[in-house]
Amino acid sequence: MLTKNKFYIPLIPGNPRMPTYLFLSSLSQLVRWMSVKAEELGVEVYPGFAASEILYDENQIVAGVATNDVGIAKDGSKRETFQPGVELRGRIILLAEGCRGSLSEKIITNHKLRESGQGQHQTYALGIKEVWEIEEGKHKPGSVVHTVGWPLDMKTYGGSFLYHLDDRQLAIGLVVALNYRNPFLSPYDEFQKFKQHPAIRTLLEGGTVLQYGARTLNEGGFQSIPNPVFPGGAIIGCSAGFLNVPKIKGSHTAMKSGMLAAEATFKALVEGSSIDLYWENLKKSWIWDELYRARNYRPAFEYGFIPGMALSAVERYIFKGKSPFTLKHGKPDHEATEMVNLHSPISYPKPDGQVSFDVPSSLYRSNTNHEHDQPPHLRLRDPAVPETVNLPQYAGPESRYCPARVYEYVSDENGDPKLHINAQNCLHCKACDIKDPKQNIEWTVPEGGGGPGYTVM
Repeated sequence: MLTKNKFYIPLIPGNPRMPTYLFLSSLSQLVRWMSVKAEELGVEVYPGFAASEILYDENQIVAGVATNDVGIAKDGSKRETFQPGVELRGRIILLAEGCRGSLSEKIITNHKLRESGQGQHQTYALGIKEVWEIEEGKHKPGSVVHTVGWPLDMKTYGGSFLYHLDDRQLAIGLVVALNYRNPFLSPYDEFQKFKQHPAIRTLLEGGTVLQYGARTLNEGGFQSIPNPVFPGGAIIGCSAGFLNVPKIKGSHTAMKSGMLAAEATFKALVEGSSIDLYWENLKKSWIWDELYRARNYRPAFEYGFIPGMALSAVERYIFKGKSPFTLKHGKPDHEATEMVNLHSPISYPKPDGQVSFDVPSSLYRSNTNHEHDQPPHLRLRDPAVPETVNLPQYAGPESRYCPARVYEYVSDENGDPKLHINAQNCLHCKACDIKDPKQNIEWTVPEGGGGPGYTVM
């Protein structure tokens, strides 16, 4: 599968004897391929089961995880398809749940792993992506384009990516930092606006959208790395947050962290050493060096787009990642949202149905499916907050930061606005868990197997 996307690029123009190879692949396809290879090696893979609970032993050491019960009706009763959750126990537990992993976040909080790590809070971005099939004459296999800024305002950090895959496929997306201030901003509509740029529209016209999706990304980088080791195990991959922000790449660091954790685990099980070796080796690895060199790019934009670009240029071309200072992140993303009286509504152009689309059309392309008769996995800690705080103070931002229109305000029988949650639309991006101004929304795992069904994302 990977060799299918291999492209020859001379390192020195005119010197064909010095090649390098660029592999472009759908991550969903790569993971499915890797799962087959893992099973061939004897690894047991349980797709369709969601880990919902951390298990502790009598000494409060993590001893495993439990999957959630399935076949529970929305009213809490057991349906005919009911199956109780299963406890999965082990001597060492490694959590690799991706960005903002539910269990990982609980472990990080309960064991104060950020404080014993690099110390700063995590900051996030929302990435919205489509895969297109474009016309043959416009296709440039192996071409990669990154942009920064437009169509976002001068105080909002973000940028786009464009990857030409094979088979006339094009992956295109917009990444918006979730510490944006304007409560009227809609990342989904910013993406639709981005595709109207003449250079992008020309590329997409005549093509077909194959799939749509969204996911949050860790953007805290070096400053936000927690101590990944806890009593009984460790956190690996994007759950710990190893994304290289300026490159918008984290799969390579996630995989390397898994390799380091595997080596430490093997030694702990065979030689009786401590799993702390993972943390020690992580700080000696190229992950640490790469993220250290990239550490100041993201927080530089706390000062605005122009200062951010200037500071990034100094970091890149003068200090070369070795500046004598480390910039700090600003407010946590949910606290960055400003009140509605400080901003004006944003008027977004209507979708044209050719290169820009409404949310229902995009959702259809995500293959999202949740069993309708199940308890909602999106929960409000205080049901009164949406109507008493979010709507009057922030104009109901959950109806805009969600890229699937899960949250909408509808009138009740008295004509008063009430928040309605369309949990069946959820793309599992976790933006609501991050961006809600009062941290009132808790994202929990739904019944296993539900959610988006990506095949080429």
